[in-house]
Formats: sequence, C-alpha cells, structure tokens
Amino acid sequence: MSYISNDPARFSEEATAGFVAAHADLVRAVPGGVARRTATPQGRVAVVIGGGSGHYPAFAGLVGPGLASGAAVGNVFASPSGQQVYNVAKAVENGGGVLLTCGNYAGDVLNFNQARDRLKAEGFAAETFFATDDISSAKPDEAEKRRGIAAALAVYKVASAAAEDGRSLDEVVALAKRVNDNCRTLGVAFSGCTLPGADEPLFTVPAGRMGVGVGIHGEPGIDETDRLTSAELAEMLWKAVYAEKPEGAGSRALVFVNGLGSVKNEELFILFNDIGPLAERDGVEIAGIEVGELVTSFEMAGVSLSLVWVDDEILDYWNRPAYTSGYRKGSVGSQAGQDGDVEVLEDVDEAEAIEVGEASEESRRAAEFAAELLQTVHATIREHQDELGRLDAIAGDGDHGIGMERGARAAAETAQQLLERGPGAQTLLVEAGAAWGAQAGGTSGVIWGALLDGIGRALGDDAAATPDSAVAGVRQGAEAVTRIGGAHPGDKTMVDALHPFVETLGEQVDSGESLAAGWQAAAAASTEAAEATKDLLPKLGRARPHAEKSLGTPDPGAISFALIVTAVGEKLASRER
Repeated sequence: MSYISNDPARFSEEATAGFVAAHADLVRAVPGGVARRTATPQGRVAVVIGGGSGHYPAFAGLVGPGLASGAAVGNVFASPSGQQVYNVAKAVENGGGVLLTCGNYAGDVLNFNQARDRLKAEGFAAETFFATDDISSAKPDEAEKRRGIAAALAVYKVASAAAEDGRSLDEVVALAKRVNDNCRTLGVAFSGCTLPGADEPLFTVPAGRMGVGVGIHGEPGIDETDRLTSAELAEMLWKAVYAEKPEGAGSRALVFVNGLGSVKNEELFILFNDIGPLAERDGVEIAGIEVGELVTSFEMAGVSLSLVWVDDEILDYWNRPAYTSGYRKGSVGSQAGQDGDVEVLEDVDEAEAIEVGEASEESRRAAEFAAELLQTVHATIREHQDELGRLDAIAGDGDHGIGMERGARAAAETAQQLLERGPGAQTLLVEAGAAWGAQAGGTSGVIWGALLDGIGRALGDDAAATPDSAVAGVRQGAEAVTRIGGAHPGDKTMVDALHPFVETLGEQVDSGESLAAGWQAAAAASTEAAEATKDLLPKLGRARPHAEKSLGTPDPGAISFALIVTAVGEKLASRER
C-alpha cells in the first residue's frame, strides 16, 4: 500500500511537483510532465518518453543528459493524455523532430499516436515507437502485441544517445526498433501492489506461491507456481528468456535484473549471482549489467530478468554517459558541457485560458443543462469508483475507477468554470471532453473525450439542442470511438455497451419518442449488453493476456458507460416531468 498522500486522486500531480522541486538542477515542469532543464540544441532530435506514475525511475527519472529530453507523466498506472504528450513534445522540440516512445499499452499507443499526428499536422517531424519486450504477454508469432516493461530502458537509452550523437529522426527510430527486436523480459511477483487510497492490492498471491508473467500495472501473472530458491528462480527466468534469443543475435547481451518495488537490492544481487553461471554455461557474453530498480510497480514484491542482445553500434550507444535522477552511467560533466551552448529554461505554466466565442441564447441554456449532466456523471462515477476498480483488477490493472473519476471530475469542473463566461453547448462539451481526456489519460480518457467532443460539435453554439442533434452527436462520438480505439462489438470493451445504446436511441427518436424516453430505453439496452460482456473474452487492451480470468466478469468500461447513460437518462426524464 502507499503510506504517504493527501488526496489519492491528485497523487501523480503532487508527486511530480515534488520530483521537480527535488531535482530542479536536472528538470523543469512543463504542462503534462517534465523536460530537461536545458533546451534541446537546435536541429537535434528530441526523445520524449512517458507512461503512468507508479513506475519510478520510469519515466520522469530518466530525463536528463544522455537520456530522454522529456517525459509525459500520466496518472497512476494510466497513460498520459494525448494533450500531455503533445505539450511535452512542444516544450523540447527544437527543429530536429521528436521521437515519442513508451511501452506498448492500448492507452499509451492511442495517446502517443494522437500527439504524433497533431505534431505532424502542425509541420513538425514526429514518429512513435512502442517497446514490446514482455514475453509473457503474447506468443512469439504475435510479438507486436507484447507489453513494454524493464528492457524498454535500453530502447530509450540507445535512442537518446543516438539523438545526442546527431543522428536523424529516421535513424533514431530505426535504432530504437533494432534494440527492441533484441529485447526479452519475464517477471514474477510474490505479492501485488495497492493503488494510492485503495484498501486492497490489485491481486494477491497465496503464501508460498509466486505469479509468473506479471505486468507493471498490477496485472496478475499468467501462471502461478511454488516459490523457488534464488538458483531455481534464476534457472526458470533464464530458460524462458534465453529460449527466445533472436535469430542471428550473436553472443553478447545486456543483463537487467529489475526490482519491481519491494524486493531489495541485496536480494537482486543474489539472483544475479545465480544468473552469471547460466550465461557462462550457454555461451552468453554479458556485455553490460543493471541490477536495481529500473521500472517499478509501486510496492509490488517482484523481479524481472531482461536480456538485450547487442551489436557494436548498440553497445556503443548503450555505454555512452547519462545523468538523470534515476539512472546514471559514466560522467557527462556539466549540462552545459553536454548540451553545448544552450538556453537554460524555466518552469512552464499551464496552457492559456480557453477562448469562449459567441453563442445563441438557446445554446447557452443547453450548455447550462449539459453542465448539470456532467455533475451527474461525476457523482455517478464517484459512487461506483471502487466497484469499477475491482472489476478492472480481475484481469486488468485496477485503475478504471480512478481514471474515470478523475476524467469526470475534470470535465464537470471545466464546465462549471466555463459557465461564468456564457459558452454555447459546443464550446462547453468540447472543452469538457478535452479536460476529461487530459486528466483521465489512458484509453478511457481518449474515448470519453471523443464522445463529448462529438456530441458538442453536433449541438453547435448557435442553435437550440434538439433530439435529432443529440442523436447525431452520440452517433458522431461513437464513430470517433470506434475509429480511434479500433474496438468492435464482441471485443469485450465499452463499445459492447455503446453500440446498442446508439442504435436504440436512434430508433426510439426516429419513431417519435421524446429524447428522455428514448434515452432511457437506450440505457436499458446498454445495461443489458454491458452485463452480457461477462460471457465474452477480451480481444484488446490489458485484459487480453488474462482472457480466461475475465470470464464471468463484465467489462468495466462497458459497465461504467451503462451507469453513466442510465444516470443521464434519469436526469433527462426528471426535466421533462
């Protein structure tokens, strides 16, 4: 469990603020995360990494000379939003383009790609790359679906060193891919971790047992076995990771023994001491060693083993000096000496205030009611937050309730703040959606941001809201969700509840029913479909590697959607009475 916090919902912001204050010589605050204290030299590629909080030294702790230019910092175990990634990238880009790189998780992929596309649309060179070293999360023939965990450090380090060496963006991306293709990791856990403010861990391991193939977001292992001695554990991990040695990889490899939070360094040294003879036995030359915490999972008691197969070029870049708060290698001298004659920058305040344009009186009244509905949405999610977290923890990472609460709260607060300036429905909902996405992060943040954006744009700022425009907005938002997330009915996602809602609402309104009556009928169809997801196997997202565990449990995203539309339907009906 976490022992020190104020408001668990603001854990990541407060932790990031304290991190910046403690390491002001290395980093500065930027909207959405942190950046190097010094600017990226003109024409040099900037490397932006990122992910959820709870993994220190990943990700903010890897910002500094020789490593990342900046890091986007999401909520605990949740992807940073596309806006956060974009903000960090804009803060560090300086004419050479930017590589946005992180682990291969659905929310991270959505948000980092969203930031990349926005940067490209503005004329910046930008590419994304996602690390996939976790051998437990997919079979070798589906390696592109694997998660990125401890060996992702090698991807970030080599890419950053190549960028500092003056390599082009295409060359940096190619090197990142080459390193990733030669990374393999497997982790085990002896106990789960507990999110800030939660009373129970995301998963438990019976006494004397250990989970095999755990993730870094509290995902339980894909298997379980008796706890082993260090020598036996070393043999098990080595056998699994070495068995996936890439074809043509040669005989040299970096070895990472990574602590996931509660396993102490002395224990990791014992494990490495037992791994060394295995490498010698199998003819592996250990070209580099890292023993310690590289990427953690709060206080999870666990450890992972990574092998990173190297050639001369990769090894050269790996051995280049780096100086960050959480990872250091060699000597980089002063930052000025490392980066050249560059400007030292100060912390950046949040983005400028939202612009509110002209709106009709009818649209302003619709905006006022929309703000009330968002308050209802937030209250509903807050009431069911723990339940949603428990559902998500069965086969995922347990953060759905927290992420939804943060997003809904941000949307409701933004709407209330805007009301003082007389916005139309479009402005209020679009900006509320942006706030939801920015604060929730992860996949749910992108999806709900898209939904509110679609509804708002259909309502507009210059006309009265009508049942037809509401239906059009819901359809527009749903199309965006499908396009962005790539999910379809049957994949065991929120779309399983969204699709019947949209179809039923359209049919009801087209047949002459009022918006309230049609909405309630659609909400009933959505609730039934959400409950039916308990019989489905997940095909996307973090629950996919643990598909069998999710049988009998409905999808948390589908349930949260059904809860929200049901509460909104009741509010609509009360207004008509």
